[in-house]
Amino acid sequence: MHAPSLSDRSIEAYASVTGRKRLERLRSLADALADVRILHVNSTATGGGVAELLRSIVPLCTDLGIDTDWLVMDGDDEFFEVTKAMHNGLQGSGPSLTEGMKATYRAVTERNAREFDGEYDFVVIHDPQPLGMIDRLEETMPDAPITWRCHVDLTDPSDEYLAFVSEYTSRIDHAVFSRSAYEIEIDAPTTIVYPSIDPLTEKNRSLDEGTMANERDRLYPLSFDAPVVTQVSRFDPWKDQFGTLEAYRRARERVPDLQLALAGGMAGDDPEGEKLYERVAGEAVDDPNVHVLADLPDARVNVLQRLSDVVVQKSLREGFGLVVSEALWKRTPVVGSNVGGIPLQIEDGKTGYLVDPEDASGAGDRVADLLEDDRRRTEFGEHAREHVRERFLLPRQLVDLLEVAVDALDRSK
Repeated sequence: MHAPSLSDRSIEAYASVTGRKRLERLRSLADALADVRILHVNSTATGGGVAELLRSIVPLCTDLGIDTDWLVMDGDDEFFEVTKAMHNGLQGSGPSLTEGMKATYRAVTERNAREFDGEYDFVVIHDPQPLGMIDRLEETMPDAPITWRCHVDLTDPSDEYLAFVSEYTSRIDHAVFSRSAYEIEIDAPTTIVYPSIDPLTEKNRSLDEGTMANERDRLYPLSFDAPVVTQVSRFDPWKDQFGTLEAYRRARERVPDLQLALAGGMAGDDPEGEKLYERVAGEAVDDPNVHVLADLPDARVNVLQRLSDVVVQKSLREGFGLVVSEALWKRTPVVGSNVGGIPLQIEDGKTGYLVDPEDASGAGDRVADLLEDDRRRTEFGEHAREHVRERFLLPRQLVDLLEVAVDALDRSK
């Protein structure tokens, strides 16, 4: 395991985007946890929403005076192929779970666990990948509550994968899910905590005119002199870039000069990403108005989301989909699938539109509706900004997570 390098952060900087009462609440919770050591464990430091959240949460906890560490598992390609299969299986579609796959999972998690020698008062395990470390954690820290933070869509999990994961989740002390529909039977208290975006990161903060112009130029040959619809997501089958291509072609029947940007990256723990990127790029190669953009820097993603006329998130399954809130925060309306955490973020008919995940034609029609109505896009954008400010910014999530720790440790607050 290794600890990622992190930049210093200041909670006071968030006074410009959130209410003073929320910051006061964070300081009160931090006082209750002043002598506590917290550990977060996950499987990648880059390329996924969990890593993005931890890059903000961990240094902010430190700034608040809470001793907080983050460790990332070390694994080989075989291990990450198994854990990606687990991810897919827990979301309802994965290969059969073999004894060999179980053995690979156990060997890598146990090897990582042997490297662990710290002492903490509260441990958060993110998603299924590190769950196999629970024996070692219980042995070295028998009094530390272990919380499983599940970011996966568990509405329709494969029985065999759920049974395997349940061998470990049956021993946790608390579980945190992103929405109530994901809760599974666990003999421990559960809490619902919505994920959030960090409004002060390079991807989400306001940009000066010079940066905007520079990053816009670097998106060439994409032109913002004609309408642009964008999807930002990992290259992953659940994100349905092929369905987004179909929706774009439908919208072009009404908006002939429409362009599509499919921007995304490959998470460090996802061996399928590169192959899917190549398939998507191959599907789009004959259309000069489709731009497949891989591993853009955060500032360029920021500009792309701001300058796009509409953002699409046509996922088939979605743990939460924070790229929706990213776009809404930038006043860009979103057409998204009615799955996972997306309907929690989009107010249908007010900040964007919700469509059936299989309805690419319907998604295309909604995109065209927005492109043909400038006033509606502007109104949706203003509503979107305030909706995200209240519900999906980092200080709110941090309050929720610290309350879980305070409750688990039975601290006064």
